[in-house]
Amino acid sequence: MTSTADQLAHQQDREQGIGTDKKTVKFSQQDYETLRQQCLKSGRLFEDNCFPAEPTSLGYNELGPNSSKTKGVVWKRPKELCPNPKFIDDGATRMDICQGALGDCWLMAAIASLTLDQDILAFVVPQEQSFTEGYAGIFHFQIWQFGEWVDVVIDDRLPTRNGKLLFVHSAEGLEFWSALLEKAYAKLYGSYEALSSGNVIEGFEDFTGGIAEVYTLDKAPPKLFQLMQKALSLGSLLGCSIDKVHFQGEPVQLLRIRNPWGNKEWTGPWSDV
Repeated sequence: MTSTADQLAHQQDREQGIGTDKKTVKFSQQDYETLRQQCLKSGRLFEDNCFPAEPTSLGYNELGPNSSKTKGVVWKRPKELCPNPKFIDDGATRMDICQGALGDCWLMAAIASLTLDQDILAFVVPQEQSFTEGYAGIFHFQIWQFGEWVDVVIDDRLPTRNGKLLFVHSAEGLEFWSALLEKAYAKLYGSYEALSSGNVIEGFEDFTGGIAEVYTLDKAPPKLFQLMQKALSLGSLLGCSIDKVHFQGEPVQLLRIRNPWGNKEWTGPWSDV
């Protein structure tokens, strides 16, 4: 048996709607709309003093001040990185998320799964935000923390090196919702480095307010597949992870290879056919 863990995060009752049963709390007492209107009136882009564009926001150890890994980091807004940045371009998908120089693959997996449920995504990532109409360098996201929904405000100054985003980014480099969501999550936890190492179910719980269940395949109930089907039908987010595979009592190393396609696709075992 493998040590793969199928992880199920059950969201709250959909008939009530996500977050409608509790008032959203403003993180650090920052009100998004009030701050945005102040910036528009003054003609200045928002600068978040609660999570400044400084080394302390990057981290405390490997990403701490004076660390070799933070040398050459410059905080830039998306409009400084490309001429026509998009918050969400043609819908948010799992292909919008590429991990950067941060060990938060667990968070990337949770964000990727989030895109498969557009209702949850629209609540966590308010869709009306953009870099055009009403733009003031300020964005906000809603994350579940300690029994309540928290609205986290950020500015759009992102850490870069050599003109490229240091952490999560889109494949094309023109879409920024995932990078800004990662920044909001980092603000909530104190720094980007605080996101290194974690479990995908932590992200699921923070994005749904649901209760997580974990099943390991060597101890899974006989009807695990049916449980997964039911969870999906109820709108749950699912993820999996693997540590080691044992074959005939010995650990086996596995290599996952991505098929970039070409003129012909593999049609043998484990193919789409």
